Amino acid sequence: MNILFFREKFHKLQRSSAFTGLVLFLIVVLINVIVQGPTRFFTIRNIALLFAKNTPLILVTMGQLLLMLLGIIDISIGVQMAFVNVVAVMLPTYFPWLPYPLAWAAAFAGAILISTIHGLIVALLRIPPLLTSFCMIYIVRGINLLIMPKPQGSVPEIIYLTYDMNLLGFLPVSFLIVVAAYLIWTYMRRTATIKHVYAVGGNERNAYANGINVVAAKLKMYIMEGVYISISGFCLSAMTGAGNPIMGESYGLRSISACILGGVSLAGGWGTMACALYGSGFLVLIQNIVFQLFSLLPRLIPGFKATSYWQNLVSDSIILIGLAATVFTNKIQRDALKEGILKQLGGTVKDENQK
Repeated sequence: MNILFFREKFHKLQRSSAFTGLVLFLIVVLINVIVQGPTRFFTIRNIALLFAKNTPLILVTMGQLLLMLLGIIDISIGVQMAFVNVVAVMLPTYFPWLPYPLAWAAAFAGAILISTIHGLIVALLRIPPLLTSFCMIYIVRGINLLIMPKPQGSVPEIIYLTYDMNLLGFLPVSFLIVVAAYLIWTYMRRTATIKHVYAVGGNERNAYANGINVVAAKLKMYIMEGVYISISGFCLSAMTGAGNPIMGESYGLRSISACILGGVSLAGGWGTMACALYGSGFLVLIQNIVFQLFSLLPRLIPGFKATSYWQNLVSDSIILIGLAATVFTNKIQRDALKEGILKQLGGTVKDENQK
């Protein structure tokens, strides 16, 4: 009975969108353990450091996923995150009398406003999302550079010390922020909005024909993306302790890669927040593996030297292989799922005919 139960659970997991991302994530965890050793990898200090340095990427990937469920890609999400960082850091610099909580609240409101405008342009004016997000990169980057022409400023010491802190000695604050962001998704998952999002992502015309408000579904996801962007921007500010108008730009493409690696379909209607977590985890651990290997090689090979460009080449090549594998296995999963549904429908029809 137990064997049948676990077999059924495994088959169910295989059909889920996050299966490929989970497999890739577990593989890189295993490689990290082999390279670093379990006593070094599974330490509170190492885990806390990984979360502290990569929580902005995890959060921005979670925000990207919300739009990719609709079949929309937002390549401007990174500069929007930088906008939150710039506003949160520079407002107290320009207005010393302004309390930091109000400055960060203004940064949050600004990110929501940008996401809302972005969503209205895509949903109401029906301008292609990729073109819109490309234009938003230059608009938001311009705003960032007007506010902060060069990297500068600082955040209060208590903010970055709290961000790097471990509660009860073993719970990183950055990890708890990721958990809170996931709980937002858990709540959203129970609402009709997410069901409408999956329907729109699967087939927008059919969703509209079935009475779903497509504009509202898209606009809500853009607003929620703004929420995740704000949180990631605050974490970026706490992580760096300063402001940088262009620091977040690379996060846009990395968040898209992470979603695809986690098993999200570019066409929309396929994926969960677990995909974003596994995909971003894969990116984080691949970079960690490559860094550890290139740190180890000089000890094994005297005279060996390699620049960071070689590290980027190796890590990006591995990521490219992972992307190809994910797209291929994702198609097989979806085809298998459709076939299973058709078989079940066929069996139901046969049963009805026999009656």
